[in-house]
Amino acid sequence: MIESLLAPGALAALFSVLMIDLVLAGDNAVAVGLAAAALPPDQRRKAILWGLAVAVTMRIGFALITAQLLGIVGLLFAGGLLLLWVCWKMWRELREQAAHGEAIAGAVMDDDPSTEPSAEAVARQPKTFRAAFIQILIADLSMSLDNVLAVAGAAREHPAILVFGLLLSIALMGVAASYIARLLHKYRWIGYIGLAIVLYVALHMMWQGHQDVVRDLGYMPAYNAAVPDFMDIKPKVPAH
Repeated sequence: MIESLLAPGALAALFSVLMIDLVLAGDNAVAVGLAAAALPPDQRRKAILWGLAVAVTMRIGFALITAQLLGIVGLLFAGGLLLLWVCWKMWRELREQAAHGEAIAGAVMDDDPSTEPSAEAVARQPKTFRAAFIQILIADLSMSLDNVLAVAGAAREHPAILVFGLLLSIALMGVAASYIARLLHKYRWIGYIGLAIVLYVALHMMWQGHQDVVRDLGYMPAYNAAVPDFMDIKPKVPAH
């Protein structure tokens, strides 16, 4: 691992992975808390517990196949587009109008009866355990894929950091998601740093992904003739 950190760009990749895991774990916890807000306290705890367990399981599943996913031509570009949508969603949530929703989620997940969400806020959330759990599953599926793609995009050229990042995302969801959600609510600047990193990773994935598509389709000579020199695509160097 130490040798991996000494490679060019490795420390930047490690910092990016840490911030991505931190921000997206908190985002996932907020989504789980909001979905469970209208349930009775006993069902709410059950929904949150199962929701976080499903999130961990999905992250493990996506992590196991991430190398194969990124090897599919065009999927790196598609993953970048997906992360752009994540950036837009994160930006909206970081604006002032999202503070109310995060407060509801925080009240739900802190197990403190004195901080129950308001009746007006609860009225907008799912009323049955099944409806809440389906909403949680959809959020977990989307955010787990987002997390794995973002980590893989940030550390694609550093396998050791890639593995570390995927394991860290699983660990954070398993043991610290609720705490991270409260931390991000208190220190919103952390979320903005994470947003900037995810945006950079998304654009980088799209740039690398479109190059892979052009190479695979055999359009590289025509592409290089049509674009400025600094945008030329170079042939891939075979791995030794």
